[in-house]
Amino acid sequence: MNDLTDPNPDDFEKSAEFALRPKSLTEFVGQERVHQQLSLLLAAAKSRGTPADHVLLAGPPGLGKTTLAMIIAEEMGAPIRITSGPAITHAGDLASILSSLSEGEILFIDEIHRMSRPAEELLYLAMEDFRVDVVVGKGAGATSIPLELPLFTLVGATTRAGLLPSPLRDRFGFTAQLDFYEDGDLAKIVERSAKLLGVKISAPAITELGSRSRGTPRVANRLLRRVRDYAEVHSNGEIEITETKNALEMYEVDQVGLDRLDKSVLVALIKKFNGGPVGLGTLAMAIGEEAETIENLAEPFLVRMGYISRTQRGRVATASGYQHLGEKPPINLVSLFDTPASDA
Repeated sequence: MNDLTDPNPDDFEKSAEFALRPKSLTEFVGQERVHQQLSLLLAAAKSRGTPADHVLLAGPPGLGKTTLAMIIAEEMGAPIRITSGPAITHAGDLASILSSLSEGEILFIDEIHRMSRPAEELLYLAMEDFRVDVVVGKGAGATSIPLELPLFTLVGATTRAGLLPSPLRDRFGFTAQLDFYEDGDLAKIVERSAKLLGVKISAPAITELGSRSRGTPRVANRLLRRVRDYAEVHSNGEIEITETKNALEMYEVDQVGLDRLDKSVLVALIKKFNGGPVGLGTLAMAIGEEAETIENLAEPFLVRMGYISRTQRGRVATASGYQHLGEKPPINLVSLFDTPASDA
């Protein structure tokens, strides 16, 4: 039987990730356009002495949305309240959170696209007029009591901005679309994280890690910790290019950053379904993963690399995808793309 007081390994991972997060905009690497826009927004709010306008952070997982929310709070000198869309199942849940906010506080809602519809409708009024209507009683005798809220800043994060209803999107004063990072920015992030971890790492190893991190800082930091583990066990703890390549091979991360999940999707698409087209649900069952996991974690990078494409008839492998696996593309490959791209 496990001792309930034993530390959870996941807690160590989360603590490590938190420790590596930049605490201010000056420490934040990459996303230059968003960096400049957000700097201006916050500087203007501080000069007026008012809370910042509501901010929507959109983009694939691991690009720094939660980090930016915390940075906004730090830059504004305000406390931050953190919750998530799936946790807000009723309008009353949201009303309780909003009514307990203090003046200027930051409310961060992760996965805001997964909020319930009643909660969304309550949020419209709170964001625009800083009040909520609390319904007392039931039926014909029910009355609505307006409750004034302190001025606050809502920061929403979403991986699926298209699922947000227009009335909610329109109430955000600024929308930041986060893109995948360039290899050079990821190398800077690896170098910074290595210093924070007290790890000695060579320049070639830094470059190698940056190029295999799938454009994602979270992946870069995770790979750095795993390579550190390998170097501590198999060498003197210093990370050189040889240790880096050996460790990444052990953890099934290939030369361009595809991991086990990415390669499973690509292999199934090409070898089980002859390159497609195939629906997301069928593809998910073929590799034993949830459709949402594939859509949120694997597909963005595979599409970005040009290895798969999404059409109205389903997912299809591209010539580049075949070539990456060392397979010869079929002669009729072009006919697979005879329908416009979509989110099918």
